[in-house]
Amino acid sequence: MLKIDSLNRYFDHTALKPQTTEDQIRELCAQALAYHFFSVCINPCYISLAKELLAGSDTAVCTVIGFPLGAMSTRAKSFEARDAVSMGAEEVDMVINVAYALDAKWAELERDIREVQEAGGKATLLKVILETCLLSDEQIVKACQAASQAGADYVKTSTGFSSGGATAHHIRLMRETVGPDMGVKASGGIRTLADTRAMIEAGASRIGASASVTIIEENEKEA
Repeated sequence: MLKIDSLNRYFDHTALKPQTTEDQIRELCAQALAYHFFSVCINPCYISLAKELLAGSDTAVCTVIGFPLGAMSTRAKSFEARDAVSMGAEEVDMVINVAYALDAKWAELERDIREVQEAGGKATLLKVILETCLLSDEQIVKACQAASQAGADYVKTSTGFSSGGATAHHIRLMRETVGPDMGVKASGGIRTLADTRAMIEAGASRIGASASVTIIEENEKEA
């Protein structure tokens, strides 16, 4: 059984819906502090608030770039990353241009990622959202390779806003592709302890979820 002192540090406690209010962000950050989650993952407009609320804690501020479609220009994504870091984001989760993967434009995909990585800087952890539900296994492998070559720190399954979320199969495939030294984040549709265990067992090193508190409480009951 996974113990709470390790399980809680897998979580990016997430609130990314467009209707998320300031009060909900305050509650999210309070929960993150209480449970010592690794980060809160929030929309960029709340970075400064989250940074203030989490000051001095072991919970990082994570935000999203090019979210949720990934179809804006690389220049726009790079500007967004620089702006996010200037406000205090320590981690950025960027969405790839999915059409680049579908069209096998791997050089363009790698450049898109690299320019965001350079804009964020070496001190900022970069996770690359592949939107795996829209890609074949072969495309997932090639996108993971592009992310690695571009200097990303993690590959991530999903935005949670497309036609599907994380699967153990995709996590396993991503882990096999990037090896042990790169992070793999499972995100999208993870609502239970069983879901979480399946993703970690498949190779996930980070979990993105809005149900983090429920999952931890479920784990505590089993302890």
